[in-house]
Amino acid sequence: MVVPHHPAGARLARRRLAEELTDVVPPPLLADLVAVLAELVGNAVRHADPLPGGVVRVAWRLRAALGGQQVQLRVTDGGAAAGPTMRVADTDAADGRGLHIVSGLADRWGVERDGLGQSVWAEFDPAEITRSDLAVAG
Repeated sequence: MVVPHHPAGARLARRRLAEELTDVVPPPLLADLVAVLAELVGNAVRHADPLPGGVVRVAWRLRAALGGQQVQLRVTDGGAAAGPTMRVADTDAADGRGLHIVSGLADRWGVERDGLGQSVWAEFDPAEITRSDLAVAG
């Protein structure tokens, strides 16, 4: 999907993701997916240029895997002079924790650059989902 390169874009992406995956993935995973997508779109809006047309492209892909669904989120923007990096935020800082949240919730994340911009992706493995669900239930 395409959302505006604007803070409202994160809200639209979260809503659409939740609508499409509510009956597909367990609720704890959906909460993590929504949080990570919000961080990735928010970072694209704050730190990167838009794609042509003033937009950010958002995508998710599910793959059947042993133990459940593997999910990949991907946010593509026009890129920035410096790529995404984890920052050290003071306890009083209002921002600077986004990629720490992504890293803490996703099994893997990374950045891919091409001639059009950059994509930041995050992957969630079903084995982790199963352990999380058991921990919450127990």
